Amino acid sequence: MKDKIIEKANDMFLNLGFKSVTMDDLATEMGISKKTIYTHFQNKTALVKATTDHLFCTISDGIDAIVDQKNGPIEELYEIKAFVLRHLKNEKTAPQYQLQKYYPKIYKALKARQFDMMQECVIENLERGINEDVFRKNIDIQFISRIYFIGAIGIKDQEMFPMQKFPITQLMADYLEYHVRGIATKKGLEILNNLLIKE
Repeated sequence: MKDKIIEKANDMFLNLGFKSVTMDDLATEMGISKKTIYTHFQNKTALVKATTDHLFCTISDGIDAIVDQKNGPIEELYEIKAFVLRHLKNEKTAPQYQLQKYYPKIYKALKARQFDMMQECVIENLERGINEDVFRKNIDIQFISRIYFIGAIGIKDQEMFPMQKFPITQLMADYLEYHVRGIATKKGLEILNNLLIKE
């Protein structure tokens, strides 16, 4: 039952927002009593933490599986983008923004975990891209990996990029293209342009 509650809460939080969904809403949606939810989760904060942990692990495992396929570095980035968007339900309610505003401690801990995971993944991607001559040899890997993370977090800032003007799917596509164009060799740009034709 605990896993079912986490899955349903995750779905509702991503579609309706962390702030909007109440324990009553979740109980009604699942056809269970609120007491059943409280048997597994002390309060809503504990449920929010459990759902964000679950989603983080799901996305991390999925990214690891994509990385293990050892596709081209640029193709890998586009596969990861598509995978993440599927799991975040295209972020209809800017969940990261709500998490930061209403659950700052959970957000801060999650951001630290995201940074560690992304650093490892992005650094490996950049090194492989240099070795395969799709990324320039003179790039500073530590700088690029950090600026990429800051940008990936930054484009979800609702004050800078309101969702009405900047749908998250387009924003992520534009940001990824911006990232690759900034570091790609001629060979890398050819791969990128072919991928963009298929998108």
